[in-house]
Amino acid sequence: TAQTLEILGLGVVAFASATAGGVLFGKLMMKVSGGEINPMIGAAGVSAVPMSARVVQRMASEEDPGNFILMHAMGPNVAGVIGTAVVAGVFLALLG
Repeated sequence: TAQTLEILGLGVVAFASATAGGVLFGKLMMKVSGGEINPMIGAAGVSAVPMSARVVQRMASEEDPGNFILMHAMGPNVAGVIGTAVVAGVFLALLG
């Protein structure tokens, strides 16, 4: 139905904006840290465990085969899950 397509569309927008925001914040953290932080870590902050961390790992290893950031990517990945649960609880409390 139209409502189902609308919900799917909102999900795609939410996923894309979370990934873009994570990468932009990762780039900001890279600038502030003087290059110590890999900005791809920000893309792992969405709550798609463990796929987003694995995608970031694959992208990093394509650039540099010796680059192993999977465990570093799992940190923001799990934080994204926790953040999603907290926001869902707040929404339920406010709207329920």
